[in-house]
Amino acid sequence: MLLASAVVVWEWLNEHGRWRPYGPAVSHQIEAAIRSSDPRGGSVVLGQVDSRLSPYIIDLQSMHQFRQDTGTIRPVRRSFYDPASAPGQGWQWEWENDTGTWTPYDMEVAIAIENAHNRQQPCLDLTPLGFCYLIDYQNMTQVNRQSQRCRRIQRRADMAYPLVSGPLPVPKGGATGLGQPCSCQQCMLVLSVKTNTVGAGGGGAGIQTLGRRSLTMQRPKNSVLAVSKPLSPSKSATLGRGHVTTPPSPVPSPSPVVMKPQRTPSSAATMCHAPLPQRSSLAGLSRPALQRIAMAQSRALIASGVPTVPVKNLNGSSPVHPALAGITGILMSAAALPVCLTRPPKLVLHPPPVSKSDIKPVPGFGHCCRKTTKKQARKGKTPEEVVKKYLQKVKSPPEEDCTICMEPLGGPSGYKGPGVGPVSRAESVGRLAQCGHQYHFQCLVAMYNNGNKDGSLQCPTCKAIYGVKTGNQPAGKMEYHVIPHSLPGHPDCKTVRIIYNIPPGIQGPEHPNPGKPFTARGFPRHCYLPDSEKGRKVLRLLLVAWDRRLIFSVGTSSTTGESDTVIWNEVHHKTEFGSNLTGHGFPDPGHLDNVLEELRAQGITEDDGLMEK
Repeated sequence: MLLASAVVVWEWLNEHGRWRPYGPAVSHQIEAAIRSSDPRGGSVVLGQVDSRLSPYIIDLQSMHQFRQDTGTIRPVRRSFYDPASAPGQGWQWEWENDTGTWTPYDMEVAIAIENAHNRQQPCLDLTPLGFCYLIDYQNMTQVNRQSQRCRRIQRRADMAYPLVSGPLPVPKGGATGLGQPCSCQQCMLVLSVKTNTVGAGGGGAGIQTLGRRSLTMQRPKNSVLAVSKPLSPSKSATLGRGHVTTPPSPVPSPSPVVMKPQRTPSSAATMCHAPLPQRSSLAGLSRPALQRIAMAQSRALIASGVPTVPVKNLNGSSPVHPALAGITGILMSAAALPVCLTRPPKLVLHPPPVSKSDIKPVPGFGHCCRKTTKKQARKGKTPEEVVKKYLQKVKSPPEEDCTICMEPLGGPSGYKGPGVGPVSRAESVGRLAQCGHQYHFQCLVAMYNNGNKDGSLQCPTCKAIYGVKTGNQPAGKMEYHVIPHSLPGHPDCKTVRIIYNIPPGIQGPEHPNPGKPFTARGFPRHCYLPDSEKGRKVLRLLLVAWDRRLIFSVGTSSTTGESDTVIWNEVHHKTEFGSNLTGHGFPDPGHLDNVLEELRAQGITEDDGLMEK
């Protein structure tokens, strides 16, 4: 052990196996609970600091976050970082999501971004961290290297995370830098998973030294959350069968409720000194393997052989152990809220069996299948000719910067790369005819050369599309027809089923790695739309998107981490027929409008749908 100072960041594990940081105020609150001599210090009510987290309680002994209204349980951990890093200096790096709000980066990503910013780098490639994004510090944007989608980022000053001093683990074991693991169930399971994964890789690269240390608390063996009054045998039996109803309590809602965990005789037994592996530091492991390690750590903290019982209350349901389900009933009843413990709803991905005679063509469509072939090369126009087609000449450039190269429009272009020839001063700046944004001509040509080179141009500022945008979707087949079943939320109409089928193949010149094979997982993929007027309008526009090769792309999967595979291309589809447990099903009242908006962002409007009739 080494006496040192470190910044503490508390994090929780999401459904994708990624550790997401709590804010600095919440981390301060949790650290204060650890230092508190209050016997209730074993649990923390997060809503006392952040009202948005009011349903959540952290149990420090089992190291889990517990959501009271749905019963959802997620692992949490306590991570240590250098005091000179971004969390220690109070800098937050965030990206703008689709709703216009700001989302913080994973802490290891935020630290990498801050370090590159301090070195005054113009950009940062996040590929070594497992993300296909490029951070552009000049424009303060995040660019998806596959789809070229651009999002805004920001560097925001906030309070620093808590600083602690004391014994920290000393790295041992040579090149691994993982320290000496303890013999707890969590550490042994994680170590075995890592060993098996590396062994299966066949001589992969060794594990590099970690840039930080992470400590997690060990759950004592056979421990459960204690309650002041045990359940009666009859209630326990009923709870095990998954049917219990607790009536609302007539007493008023008390002050914030905390869970009181059982205490172990020795506080030292609750500390586990085996740090968790960091994604950027495990060179021999793929991203899916790291996600499996994280989930294995979570499962190791849950006693095996106990039947799960879901808590269904207010707005959701999820698997919960009977002991925690009983705690939920007590807490919710004390707060005068109704509690209903039921069996979990089933995932319904596909409709009931349909005979061939029941499958009908979509009304108004004279066909039921659409194929695409490999992209045909466009001839006859150079990149300069394509760009000039959409530009108007500017005699007197304004006193502002070109947002591509960030150099003044009145001066020469900042682009110095290949593929762009010299231009006269009269043609050095152009105005896009539709939106009016102005750029260096050479910058626009360089941007066009870096894209799909399909004869279209997209304004980097407002995303207005000039010409017809096409993608790099591989060759395949799209089928569509009506089946005699209704979707949840659409009881008055039948269902349009879309079946996409794309086989694996070899990447072409428009793909990220020409000549290299690509995989096609999960095909054929079944998707669903209501057979309504608006549903058929969406289908017509999806056909246009299919013809323009915009439904799918070749890149890196955000769910599995696999590269050179067929992925969705930012036009959302519903792949769950009779439920919405994954978020890709029905009911969803805004789905059709959202798809129309996503297609519009790809340059596909209702006028294009009229041409399909």
